[in-house]
Amino acid sequence: MVSAGAHLELRAMRSRASSSAPRATPDRRDGSQGLAAAVVGALGGRYSTQLGIDVDRGEEEIERWALAATLFGARISAPIAARTFAVLEGAGVHSIAQAGLLDVGRMIELLDRGGYARYDLRTAEHLRSGSQMLSDRHRGRVGSILELPAGRLESELDELPGWGPVTVSLFLRELRGLRPQIDPPLDPRAARAGEHLQLLGAGATPARLRRLAAIACIDARDLESALLRLWLAHHRQMSQCPGGVDCTAIATHARAR
Repeated sequence: MVSAGAHLELRAMRSRASSSAPRATPDRRDGSQGLAAAVVGALGGRYSTQLGIDVDRGEEEIERWALAATLFGARISAPIAARTFAVLEGAGVHSIAQAGLLDVGRMIELLDRGGYARYDLRTAEHLRSGSQMLSDRHRGRVGSILELPAGRLESELDELPGWGPVTVSLFLRELRGLRPQIDPPLDPRAARAGEHLQLLGAGATPARLRRLAAIACIDARDLESALLRLWLAHHRQMSQCPGGVDCTAIATHARAR
């Protein structure tokens, strides 16, 4: 359903664009809305949603997402990280705190089962240390960190073992708006993809992204994640791609889904 809808919408937008006169200055309002929805349909939205996590439902879901973000933060493919998360959940591990209750050998066994063998020992130790840090400083919950002011919030997350700027950005991006202080800068890779699609101008802000998403009736977090996915899949080809509604990556991924 997603791929067919995205593909049909893309074809419709191309038809409207080709019939507009003059082509250099068409009315882009409808096209921008449709293209924003099409990129989410073709590339996918939030990673957390694809894992069956709904961070809007409450604290337990946020803890699940923090565990998943720890796995996604390593230099390993997203499918392997997702499969490993499923293995951990199947074993009753739904948070960093719960991961710390397992001995390192058992954690390595679970990580290996998910395909995480290259980073199994390091990640097992990170989870165990992270669990201890949360217990000592934040009542055992990542959610407690989210109550801190914005600057301190990010620095505390950055201190979680195995985390760092990339993981902090991933984690907070999908929590954007859940607390007033959670509004990180737009990911520069997503912003570049937005420029490529002619959806966002240079120096785009989260507020601009939210306005576009609201007009397109989609979640801004899904749009940012979709734009990031587009950049990851397509940035090496962007200089040869026409971009906008004619972006070849959207049609390719729409067919693949």
